[in-house]
Amino acid sequence: MVCGGFTCSKNALCSLNVVYMLVGLLLIGVAAWGKGFGIVSSIHIIGGVIAVGVFLLLISIVGLIGALNHHQVMLFFYMVILFLVFLFQFGVSCSCLAINKGQQVKLLSATWALMSNDTRLGVENKLNCCGLLDNNQSKEQFNEDVKLCNAPCKHGGSCFSCGDLMLQHAAEALKILGAVGLFFSFTEILGVWLAARYRNQKDPRANPSAFL
Repeated sequence: MVCGGFTCSKNALCSLNVVYMLVGLLLIGVAAWGKGFGIVSSIHIIGGVIAVGVFLLLISIVGLIGALNHHQVMLFFYMVILFLVFLFQFGVSCSCLAINKGQQVKLLSATWALMSNDTRLGVENKLNCCGLLDNNQSKEQFNEDVKLCNAPCKHGGSCFSCGDLMLQHAAEALKILGAVGLFFSFTEILGVWLAARYRNQKDPRANPSAFL
């Protein structure tokens, strides 16, 4: 059924903005969860996702207030900013889905090389692992890190490499962020269209002779 009435458009726009608020919180939460696993702290994409989540949360509040009050100025800025958020979110979501394991390994290796020994030890204790990646390119560095490692798992005689744990959680976070962000980015176009339609409708409670 087509939503053509004033009240229907108002309720639809309010509901859509409540969904945007939940999506914004979800993006922030997943990005913060992923950021706690080392590799994602070095990927600027995650910072972009958090920024999108914050902007989406703020603009949804503006849209909700504008919809409830049929405020012309707030609805106009809501449409403009929501469209910009759509463009940015679409780009960030595609980047999250496009980044492959090889690129993640390069980013992780570059970040690990810049860390001090104390920082590395802190990461190893936090994730209960030793060394980064046991491969030919970083074999010497890996053996040195394992010698210095004092994570609890080392006392048990068997430890996973930190790189494998980081890559696993980073891949999960990037897939969730990319899929959620990409799906809901298209609903933002619906939000822009619905706001424009609602903005041009006359409030039946207002003066019938007034123009919008």
